Amino acid sequence: MLYIVRHLTRFRYDSPVAENVMDLYMMPRTDVGQQVVEFNVSTRPYARIHSRLDTYDNIAHFFDVAGYHRELTITARSRVSVNPPIDLPPCLPAESWAGVEALRSSIEFWDWLMPSHFTGDTPLLAQLAKELTLDQRQDPLTTVLQLNHDLHHKLVYAVDATEVDSPIDHALERRRGVCQDYTHIMLALLRNYLHMPCRYVSGYLYHSDDDRSSDGASHAWVEVYLPELGWFGLDPTNNVQAGERHIRVALGRDYEDVPPTRGVFKGTATSILTVRVRVRKSTEVDEDTFDQFQDALPVQEEEPLEPEPDRSRPQQQQQQQ
Repeated sequence: MLYIVRHLTRFRYDSPVAENVMDLYMMPRTDVGQQVVEFNVSTRPYARIHSRLDTYDNIAHFFDVAGYHRELTITARSRVSVNPPIDLPPCLPAESWAGVEALRSSIEFWDWLMPSHFTGDTPLLAQLAKELTLDQRQDPLTTVLQLNHDLHHKLVYAVDATEVDSPIDHALERRRGVCQDYTHIMLALLRNYLHMPCRYVSGYLYHSDDDRSSDGASHAWVEVYLPELGWFGLDPTNNVQAGERHIRVALGRDYEDVPPTRGVFKGTATSILTVRVRVRKSTEVDEDTFDQFQDALPVQEEEPLEPEPDRSRPQQQQQQQ
């Protein structure tokens, strides 16, 4: 399936800022599951944009707006072809756990097995693991599919329940969150209790009427590795296997590795971040008209800080919903 994606990000500042340096993870990956046909990213004010390949073979873009400005707009445009996912079997043999256990001694999977910033164990996570009876395992595939299903039903999807930097305990205590929270909690359970290699996927979703997750924002889900199947994606927010509607942008241990935007600026300004994401099939839109959209949706508002001259301040980040 061929998709057209537009990702608009706008920062507005209440006083002039300068030396606005930013990393972007907005370019979809090209691999066996999907192919990027076209990608470009631009900024206003203009900045020369560079790219690099990170540790996990994601393409990151970066730029610096040196002069003073009160608004920064980033527009990423993609055309990407997504292939159907692998067909999962109904189950695996019970002895498949031996292969999963063997992966724990492989350096290749070290990053995907160890707890990360957002996926450490906590008493609330242990309580959830007990509720889900993760100690009563079926075969590995049935276990992860059941976990995907159970998290979907244990948590209520709620956009205002957490922030972009919330630890998993905030969502666990409230039993509410967005796709970023669902994904971090599932990763934490897989790493700390099932000891399965797994990774955070940042990307986009072509929405259907049955989806819980928000249209108009980027999306996140989980990929799990099983020796018999390789890597495959699961979306606990929507209780589905990640498939032809899921567009992969970047892979990491958690959100901290691959946020859509990350940066700093020099100044004392308070910023307001607005974001709009649109994903459409290529047959559904006229690209010239589609490219003109400027109607951004507010995502979050940063609280004012006391002025501190010449201080470099971190840029607001986009929560994945």
